[in-house]
Amino acid sequence: MPEEGQYYGKHGEPRKYDPTFKGPIHNRGCTDIVCCIIFILAILAYIAVGILAWSQGDPRKVIYPTDSEGQFCGQGKLKNKTLLFYFNIMKCASPMVLLAFQCPTTQICVEKCPTKFMTLTSAFTSEFDDYRPFCKESLDITQLATPVELLKSGVCPGILIPSTPVFRRCLPTLAKKNGQITVGDKNTFKDENEKDINAEDLVPAVKNASMVLESRQVFMKIFEDYTQSWYWILLCLVMATVLSLVFIIVLRFLAGIMVWVMIALLILVIGYGIFHCYMEYARREGQAGADVTLQELGLQADFTIYFQIRQTWLAFMIILAIVEVIIILLLIFLRKRILIAIALIKEASKAIGYVMCSLFYPLFTFLLLAVVIAYWAVTAVFLSTSNEPVYKVVNKTACTHSMTTCNPDNYNTTDMFKECPFSECLFAYYGGDTVYHKYLIGLQFYNVFLLFWCVNFVIALGQMTLAGAFASYYWAFVKPDDIPAFPIFSALGRALRYHTGTLAFGSLILAIVQVIRVLLEYLDHKLKGTQNKFTKFLLCCLKCCFWCLEKFIKFLNRNAYIMVAIYGKNFCTSARDAFFLLMRNIVRVAVLNKVTDFLLLLGKLLVVGLVGVFAFFFFSGRVKAFEDTAPNLHYYWVSIVTAMVGSFLIAHGFFSVYSMCVDTLFLCFCEDLERNDGSPSRPYYISPTLAEILLKNKADKTEDPSASQDEDDITLQQQQAKEEDIILVDESSVDKNASVD
Repeated sequence: MPEEGQYYGKHGEPRKYDPTFKGPIHNRGCTDIVCCIIFILAILAYIAVGILAWSQGDPRKVIYPTDSEGQFCGQGKLKNKTLLFYFNIMKCASPMVLLAFQCPTTQICVEKCPTKFMTLTSAFTSEFDDYRPFCKESLDITQLATPVELLKSGVCPGILIPSTPVFRRCLPTLAKKNGQITVGDKNTFKDENEKDINAEDLVPAVKNASMVLESRQVFMKIFEDYTQSWYWILLCLVMATVLSLVFIIVLRFLAGIMVWVMIALLILVIGYGIFHCYMEYARREGQAGADVTLQELGLQADFTIYFQIRQTWLAFMIILAIVEVIIILLLIFLRKRILIAIALIKEASKAIGYVMCSLFYPLFTFLLLAVVIAYWAVTAVFLSTSNEPVYKVVNKTACTHSMTTCNPDNYNTTDMFKECPFSECLFAYYGGDTVYHKYLIGLQFYNVFLLFWCVNFVIALGQMTLAGAFASYYWAFVKPDDIPAFPIFSALGRALRYHTGTLAFGSLILAIVQVIRVLLEYLDHKLKGTQNKFTKFLLCCLKCCFWCLEKFIKFLNRNAYIMVAIYGKNFCTSARDAFFLLMRNIVRVAVLNKVTDFLLLLGKLLVVGLVGVFAFFFFSGRVKAFEDTAPNLHYYWVSIVTAMVGSFLIAHGFFSVYSMCVDTLFLCFCEDLERNDGSPSRPYYISPTLAEILLKNKADKTEDPSASQDEDDITLQQQQAKEEDIILVDESSVDKNASVD
């Protein structure tokens, strides 16, 4: 007879009958204590990083423009001066100078941008009151009595050009008329030295000064769309919540009907999508510009352009048609297993009916995830803005000290100023060379790593809590009398009190793999254009391998947490037990559990599809009843996609309870088959209805040979043991009163 805990056979030793086993054990101890201590220390260090970032960082650096003295426009004493004005926008024309230093010209904060052409010489005598707001505040007109002195002192710009505020920066108002670039309705204008300047010469300077102007305009329009439609998006999310709750409640009583209704509605929704795409495709036949290909169109900032060409709708129609065919084929080949999956869903519905508070547990998980993500985002912003202002020397003529770091407080007394008397010490960028700034990249990496670790920990906590609650339901012989009064709170308390280290261990392994995947993506992005075919192939293989590894670890962790919730052992032991148990029931895992996941996925897609159809007709204004109600948006698809993504997350939160319940009941069912044989002395804990479907009779076996494992579980293991010349111990000789771990 093998020793206790000793495994034989390639998939381990099946569980033995234990009359004292009544579900999740309560007499358990703390597991993976070392990892628990490491996790606590990591969290404390994370808090320290956050405090350090908050004390050093300043988000205003990425929100407000900064003048040449390092002051924020629109803040403090410059509260009314919200716009940034460039003395000489032409200095921004060089891309190399821009990358190294931004624009090497004096920049000040102003209340409004100039609206007409003016030179300092012409305005000095007659219109200087209009010119004065664009000079430095230190200007003393009594000391600098001539335009030449003003120009040499650098306190006033030489010329004003009609400008428009673009993201709080005054940039020349460029337009195109009759094929020519104009500014202020002029093709050419004169500078302070009466030299002609072409409007086209301003184009590179404006592009460099604005840098990502086009993308920022898109983001600003999207932000404006959100401000106009956020309450309607919120209404769509409420609709998704109501639909998810309705589906779950109806599943409690009409699981079989609802599953087939979900399948039919999903097929109809996708079918309507195919029909709509075809109608849009046919409607644009013969329209001017509609036959342009996506390759010819290229990348456009205005995404609505893509919806005006036929090829876009053709691509959508093909994709939806492929999805429709795949779903129909899966339903045809899995039609028999769908009946078994429906039985599992019915049993899960009963379990959720007895543990109703489990439906609201995802709200607690979402709250914790929101806290973790918000902490990471705030810390990342403060870390990225914790640099110090750097000032550099700028001179109008050649100077040996140009681009040299300087200190604006005492620059006029330094040798650099004496050697370059017409130079200035202007703000360049945010940086620094202190010890703290040298470790900023490491701190950002630590911030990202802890984000993955904490997110996985919160998700793992939810999985173990739900597993413990549903396991209490399954192993209750008399339901609901033997179910604990508060199964969710009891399971949550056990998970936090005894298994914080186990949760940290499992989430740490997953976080490491996810960080490696992020690094591979970053490396692939950096090496684009320089890598050879072998490097591309190697990176592709590595990304594929780690993607598969992440999926496997998620699957193993999920089942390991179920075993921990039941038996209270450490992570490695529970993962091994779960893996061997699944391997001993590999047929059921392949065809029952995953079919159930597929049906639940259909429920999520149906909720998303219904909300998406409503959002499309509402935000696009295709329905006359909504024309006066729907907001006027730049990109209505942004609100539609946001509503659909939010609906999927909400539906996933509610249906994840079902998924976890099904997985827990399935694993408990496999254990139940090994512990008991259905006799009066060793009855199954499974409900009679589910047992009748899962435990096939001999007539079913002849029709479906793969189902023979359902009834002859122990017999098959005995046959395998004989083939491997391993002698099984007759269970009748085992002391049934002995406690088996």
